[in-house]
Amino acid sequence: MKKSYYLLHVAVFLAGFTGVFGKLISLNEGLLVWYRVLFSAAILFLVVKWFNVSEKLALKEKFGIAKVGMLITIHWVFFYGSIKYSNISIGVVCYCLVSFFTAVFEPLINKTKFKVSELLLSGLTLLGISLIFHFDSSYQFGILLGVISSAFAALYTINNEHLVKRYDSKLINFYQMLGGVIGLSFLLPAYLYLVPTDRFVPTLADSFYLLLLSVFCTVGLYVIFAEVLKKIPAFTVNLTFNLEPIYSIILAFLFFNESKEVNLSFYAGLFFVLASVILQTSISVRKARH
Repeated sequence: MKKSYYLLHVAVFLAGFTGVFGKLISLNEGLLVWYRVLFSAAILFLVVKWFNVSEKLALKEKFGIAKVGMLITIHWVFFYGSIKYSNISIGVVCYCLVSFFTAVFEPLINKTKFKVSELLLSGLTLLGISLIFHFDSSYQFGILLGVISSAFAALYTINNEHLVKRYDSKLINFYQMLGGVIGLSFLLPAYLYLVPTDRFVPTLADSFYLLLLSVFCTVGLYVIFAEVLKKIPAFTVNLTFNLEPIYSIILAFLFFNESKEVNLSFYAGLFFVLASVILQTSISVRKARH
C-alpha cells in the first residue's frame, strides 16, 4: 500500500506541470488537446508493442475503453480553456473540485450509499473554490470552465477504476488516447468554427512542449494513475490530486509571476482546499493501518 501512495504522489508531481505546458503552448485548447492525445497515442502504441502487451480484446471492449478516453479528453479541453481564459493558478485550483464531483457521482454510478465524510471533506474544497470565484470577476468564465473540467475528470476516474481491474494499464491508456484522437477529430471542426484560430500547426517550441507533455504528463502519469487505482479508492486518489495546484502554483509564481494576479481571497480559498487534502490523507492512512 505504501508503494501505491508513493506512486500516487509521483503522479501528482507530474500533473503539476500540465498547467504550465498549457500556458507555454500557443495553440488554442482544442488543438492543444488534439495534438496531446495524438502524440500520446503514438507513444503508447510503441510502448504496447515494446512490452508485448496482449491486445486480444473484443471490439466492444475496445470501444468501451475508448469511450472513457473521451471523458479525459473533454476534461483536458475545458481544463486548458480554463487556464487560457484565466491563469494557471485558477485552472489548477478548480481541478480540486474533482473530489467533490467524485463524492457525488460515485454513489450514483456504483449504486452505493453516499459517504458523509467524503461529502463534508469535499464541502471544504467547494468552500475554497467559492472564495476564489469571487476574488476577480474577469476570471469567472475561466473558473466556470475549470468547474466543468473537474466534473469530467471525476467521471473519468470513476469509470477508469472499473477498467484497471480487468485490463493492462498500458493497453487501457492506448485505447483511451486513440478514442480521444478519433472522437475529438469529429468534434474539432465544429469547435474551431465556434472558437476560431489563425494557428493550426504547432511551432517548433510547441512541438517540444507537446512531446514533454505527452511522454511525462500523459503516458507516464496515466499509466501510474491506472496502477494506483488498483489499490487506492477513486475518491482518495482524486482528493490527493488536489495537491497538484501546489506544484503548479509554485511554478506559475516562479516563472509567470502570477503572484501579482491573486489576492487574499485566493489564498483563503486555497487554505480550505489544502485542509480537505490533509484531513482525507490522514483518514486514509489511518484506515490502511487497520
